[in-house]
Amino acid sequence: MPSWKLVSGLCLLFFGSLVAAVGVGYAMVGIPSENTAAKSQNNVYYWSNGDQMVATGTGTNRQNINIAQIPKAMQWSVISAENKSFYTDSGVDPMGIARALANMARGGQTQGGSTITQQFVKNTYLSQEQTVTRKLREMFISIKVGTQLSKQQVLQGYLNTSYYGRGAYGIQAAAQTYYGVDAVKLTPSQCAFLAALLKGPTYYDPIGATNIDPAADAKSNTARSKARWAWILEQMHDDKRITDAEYQTAVKKYPMPQGLKATKGMTGQISYLVDTAKKYVLNHSDISQTEFDQGGYQIYTTFQKDKVNELSAAVKKIQKDRIDPKKRDLDKYVQFGAASVVPKDGAIVALYGGDGYENGHFTNNADTSGVPVGSTWKPFVLAAAMEYGTYKTDGVGISPLSKYNGDDHLKVRNQDGTYVLNKDNSIFYQNNESKYPWGYISLRKAMEQSINTPFVQLGMDVGNSKVRDVAKASGILDDSFATLNPSFAIGTSTPSAIRMADAYATFAASGKQADPYSVTAVKEGGQPVSGFTKPTVKQAMPENVANNVTNTLENVIQNGTAENAKVLGRSAAGKTGTTDSNKSAWFVGYTQQLSTSIAMFRENPKDAQLLSMNGTAGVPSIHGGDIPTAVWTEYMEAALKGKSDPGFPDATKIDNVKDESGAPSPTPTPVVTPSETPSATPSETPIETTPSVTPSATESCQFSWQCSDDGGTDGGTTTSPSATATATETSGSNRGSDNGGIFGGSTG
Repeated sequence: MPSWKLVSGLCLLFFGSLVAAVGVGYAMVGIPSENTAAKSQNNVYYWSNGDQMVATGTGTNRQNINIAQIPKAMQWSVISAENKSFYTDSGVDPMGIARALANMARGGQTQGGSTITQQFVKNTYLSQEQTVTRKLREMFISIKVGTQLSKQQVLQGYLNTSYYGRGAYGIQAAAQTYYGVDAVKLTPSQCAFLAALLKGPTYYDPIGATNIDPAADAKSNTARSKARWAWILEQMHDDKRITDAEYQTAVKKYPMPQGLKATKGMTGQISYLVDTAKKYVLNHSDISQTEFDQGGYQIYTTFQKDKVNELSAAVKKIQKDRIDPKKRDLDKYVQFGAASVVPKDGAIVALYGGDGYENGHFTNNADTSGVPVGSTWKPFVLAAAMEYGTYKTDGVGISPLSKYNGDDHLKVRNQDGTYVLNKDNSIFYQNNESKYPWGYISLRKAMEQSINTPFVQLGMDVGNSKVRDVAKASGILDDSFATLNPSFAIGTSTPSAIRMADAYATFAASGKQADPYSVTAVKEGGQPVSGFTKPTVKQAMPENVANNVTNTLENVIQNGTAENAKVLGRSAAGKTGTTDSNKSAWFVGYTQQLSTSIAMFRENPKDAQLLSMNGTAGVPSIHGGDIPTAVWTEYMEAALKGKSDPGFPDATKIDNVKDESGAPSPTPTPVVTPSETPSATPSETPIETTPSVTPSATESCQFSWQCSDDGGTDGGTTTSPSATATATETSGSNRGSDNGGIFGGSTG
């Protein structure tokens, strides 16, 4: 056993060494230059060709003011909320530092309680990184600052350097940003609100920040803000920093701040491009929002200026031609969202997010969810059927020539043969938009005319979980999927325009998928920031499955609901979509060079709820084949001008024709005797005759969760079946045909 003298000596040596180390550290660490370290800078964004797009950030949104211009209520609000002992402490919180170091020892971040002096030092002289080295430097500098600056100087510096959100650094910029007044005119209630933001504007700004964290929605943020605002006022009152009368006046009404405002250069589509690029950087790097907003970064994007302008021009042209809110009330609140993505790569070359920040539209319609995609979802159902088959085929994919009942108002069966029931145990019926009796038709024909009933039953037979898997593999995010009820197959999910363009790009690329991206590199001071790599390309579905989907969607443009897109004059494939009550209309289409999605909807500005577009543009209803397809065609003509037309790879025929239970058996092929001289070669399969009656007008669904969608006449100009050539589905051809389409066969 060591003697007590040895133990005492070792303890004295340890503590002596510790004191010496602290003394050396204190002596070696000086106070850095405030002017250089505290200066906020702009971030500079560049087009894909390297030209500067915009310089934006906090460089011009900061104005230091002296303590006399900062209301006493603002000073006391932060002291009462964050550091009650500010005027009596030494500038450091030993217990907070100990907690931070202990947390680091456990492998966590070095975060802990900090005094106002420590926060001022961090904002002014140091980075925001959470490391032991930074924490120790913060402690030593804080002690020195506490001996060299008065408490009033420290408090002034803290309020002038803190980040309040919305790009506002310092109390003067915050007062102007949130309330449109100089800081000196802030009320105690407003001061408490701004003090609450210092806990984290992402979660305490009522406007919300779901582009950074889905949990930071406007409702949740408002609740958090109100609670902390009230608590800060209570603390100020308890600390006797405001009188009873001032407290009663302040808590009477929550000081809701102004809405977002456009900043210099953030007009037109630039605001949405910057929003998308910033979101990508924050989600694909270790850069925090605070660090990013302090500026100094160069962001190189995938956006092509000419294509951005062409997409915006296409929306504006069709909008001007068709939408007149001054003439028709039902044309009010119409919005568009669009995105254009490069297949096999994922680069977003253009997007349309709305009317611009300068017009009060701050939501990026190209990158928002909440707008159901309707029948543009049906290609995922068909792809799942061709890849996985149905419960009756033991995993063997089925042909798009398989027949399903296309009649209106049909009962839907589960895989065990029982009928799907509503919540009240009544039998669920799926409706089409038209009551026309299509009978048993091929899936290819059902896609062409966008008929609901075949795809709802097909989704049940394949399993909607498989449909979801195919959509996810194609690029659709988990958080946009709707409930897996029968209507899942006809587009109740709500992915963004960017994700729909990217998912269809998977079909264009013969099954190869790459996640969409908007940034190729980020630099700071000219040096690349690590962590940015191009998304990898993976095979999301079998090549021939994707090619058969493309072949089917080419027919939608040539003979179906998207015939308005034929004027593009080049090989293209796509699908229209319209949702229940005509609340949204989509067209997503592609060539091998570009995949582009167009969404159109009406939204109540008061509660962001979708409104019906029945009567909009002076027509009974808006369909995906109408205005959205017109915008798509206008843009694609400009974007692909002068480009070659490589067409699409041939699709190898999928032989496994598996009709729905109850479908009539094929009529035997007539036997030709030697004495017979046929005038033409007979078909090997029965002729699928196109009905000679145009489907009737819209019929809404019986139940709200059914979402009748657009089945029947999704196009704005649906070709009358009587004018369409009758065709033969020739099983002997390696392509086959349906309605005289591009699959070959008899065109009548």
